[in-house]
Amino acid sequence: MAAHAEPDHVVSPMPERTPNALRRAIVEDAPQLLPDFDRHWKRAIADTYDVGPVSAFMARWWCEYAIARDPALDAHVRDLHRRAAETADFSEAQALLEEVAKIRYSMRELEPGE
Repeated sequence: MAAHAEPDHVVSPMPERTPNALRRAIVEDAPQLLPDFDRHWKRAIADTYDVGPVSAFMARWWCEYAIARDPALDAHVRDLHRRAAETADFSEAQALLEEVAKIRYSMRELEPGE
């Protein structure tokens, strides 16, 4: 998948697919995500002592990080959300949110190092 970065901005590669590696990458490249990441980890995994939800947790935060690490892509997704919230046309809002969903879905396919 081609990066959506501005020409002078290098998009960091995806980390290994582990909670620790993903958290380190978030700290480095998308620290604005860290409070929600940690809160979600605590609520879904740490406080329950249940590792069952780790796969779903990783899927969600893998996509969140993949978008946030690329400023141009992050801005595009935010713009789609903003436009969907502002339009009075249901069909337009639906199309905008479907585009967001497609972007998020495509992020799932990224491999470590990409």
